[in-house]
Order: sequence, then structure tokens, then C-alpha cells
Amino acid sequence: MTVTDVLLCVFGAVTLAAAVRVVTTAHLVRAGLWLVVALGGLAACFLVLTAELVAWVQVLIYVGAVVVLLLFAVMLTRAPIGAHDRMDRRRWPAALVGAAAGAGLAAVLIEAFRWRWVDMAEVEPGGAERMGAEVFGSWVLPFELLSVLLLSALIGAIVISVRRRAEAEPDG
Repeated sequence: MTVTDVLLCVFGAVTLAAAVRVVTTAHLVRAGLWLVVALGGLAACFLVLTAELVAWVQVLIYVGAVVVLLLFAVMLTRAPIGAHDRMDRRRWPAALVGAAAGAGLAAVLIEAFRWRWVDMAEVEPGGAERMGAEVFGSWVLPFELLSVLLLSALIGAIVISVRRRAEAEPDG
């Protein structure tokens, strides 16, 4: 076992544990903070695999923007942060749906790769220039749609917050 394998196992275990905490914690803000740990662990895995560009995009976009947007949306809408009686649902249906989705994803991955080893001599090396050409060439429309979606979510949170504040304030 090499140092790379050990680091991948360690960061993978941290990422998996944090991801489990994201979906099992009852507090929304704590779930957001565990999401930061999970996404940071995934970025560390990318760094170990020498995919520096993907790692820093992971940190900047997901940790820096999406989690901050989530926390701002929670604060602006004044949603219940802790455990709430209305939010308590039965866990067995959710576990069943999650297990079915996981099994479906595993079947798709097994079918796609058919358990074959990739010969690294056949793989063309990539870099920041090639990645940028792909993202801003053939993937520019989904990239822009995602930015519009995030912007509309933030605007929606602000509108909901203003309406609730206006309803809460007495006329006078």
C-alpha cells in the first residue's frame, strides 16, 4: 500500500463519515457545517489524485458558494434550525428510497465500467487548459443555468424573508 492509497482511504473515511452526519443530524446549520467537512474531504481526495483544478473548483464553488448560499437562505427565511415536530418523519421509507437509489447507482456504475482496469498509458493527460476548454466550450450552457438557478434561489429567499418580516410587524 502506498502513501497515496493511505491518504485516499483516510480522506474517504472522513468524507463518508461527514456525509452520514449531514443526513442524520437534526439541526440544519450543523448539517451545513458537516457538508463543508464532507466537501473539503472530497477536495482533499482530488488533491491526492493530483487533480488540483478540480479540487480548488470544489472548494471555491461548493464550499465557498453553495454552502454559504444554503446558510444565508436558512438565516434569511428564518426556517426552524433545530429539531422540529413537523420535520420529524418516518425513517424507514427514506432509508428504503436511499438504498434503492444507491443500488441503482451501483448497477449503473458496474454496467458502465464492467469492472475493467484502466490502462493509464492509454489515458490522455489533462490540465487546466483542457478542463477550461471543456467547461466553457461544450458545457457553458449548463454552467450558466446553474448560476441562474443559484441566483434565483437567493432572490427567492430574500423575497420570502421580506414578506415574513412585513407580516410580523404591526401596522403603525
